[in-house]
Amino acid sequence: MGPFGATLVLPMFPELRTSFRTSTETIGWTFTAYLLPFAILLLVSGTLGEKWGRKRTVRATYLLYALSSMACALAPNLQIFLLGRSFQGISNAFITPLLLSGLAERNPESRFGSKVGIYASFQALGMGMAPLIGGISADTEWRAAFWVIVFISILLSIFPPDGKPRQISSILSFKNLLQRKVILIGFATLIVAAGPMGVNVLVAVVARDEFNVSGSNAGLILMGGAFSNFILSPIWGGKIDKIGFQKSSFIAAVGLVVLSSLIVFSAGPITLGIFWALAGGAIGCMSVALQALGATAIPDNRGGGLSFVLSFRFLGVGLWPIIWLPVISHSFTGTVIAASSLGIASAYLLAKK
Repeated sequence: MGPFGATLVLPMFPELRTSFRTSTETIGWTFTAYLLPFAILLLVSGTLGEKWGRKRTVRATYLLYALSSMACALAPNLQIFLLGRSFQGISNAFITPLLLSGLAERNPESRFGSKVGIYASFQALGMGMAPLIGGISADTEWRAAFWVIVFISILLSIFPPDGKPRQISSILSFKNLLQRKVILIGFATLIVAAGPMGVNVLVAVVARDEFNVSGSNAGLILMGGAFSNFILSPIWGGKIDKIGFQKSSFIAAVGLVVLSSLIVFSAGPITLGIFWALAGGAIGCMSVALQALGATAIPDNRGGGLSFVLSFRFLGVGLWPIIWLPVISHSFTGTVIAASSLGIASAYLLAKK
């Protein structure tokens, strides 16, 4: 539900723009309003969730996710819609790290990369289904997509992961999250997320506004990258176990710079879809490597370490529209090259870790 809720709005930007009578840059905040509170709360949500208990925390936040989605579906104006999106992000901050920390607890580190690969493939599936459903809704009634989220969130609240509350003494101090290796992973994640990992926003805008495709066709284009991510993530996970988490993250960052840059050669919807599919596969490798690094950085507080690192990722993705949407109207080529190049700085930081 996390990736699904985040990317659901991308193919419906024109419809939201019309409904709320505003500009593309302002509608970009419908994406950012979800990710910024999500990213900020991730700094502490994993640690708090471990303290309160995974089962209780995840169940409660799925229900909050449903209520927030209902607010979006019923929103009479942009302000209410943005508020609902913000609470969706707040809810998801307490779901994502606790699911993965539970996975880490059940598997030895030597095989954890392959398990994260499988987990990440289903994240990618959610990310791929979101623009497709969002695009179909955009062509009919965009509010219907949020009612789908309401139903699924209530259903998922019935099946939370196991995990009882921990004693305060068993929870590491938040200060222990500020270790050098964790900080380096975090900033490397922030930079690559604000660059090549966030190009799906650019793909969505270009598909709708430059190539004039329908919402559902834009959803299909976006699904191509998510589908390659879905197929390749389990494979990446196995390779990462053999190569090592740090080395794999460096290689993934360099590969992502190259493949995301290819989007600049898009001459129409078909080539845009092909290049995005290639970039999506590389994003999957980057995602698996970063999540494996985060979940194993602090063995005694996996949820806290992972949520701390993930907060930097989603902060970067949330900032993407703010940084790059104003630039796209001036230079599509410049935006692609500049955003992709940030992956080089990320690779440098990962090599130093």
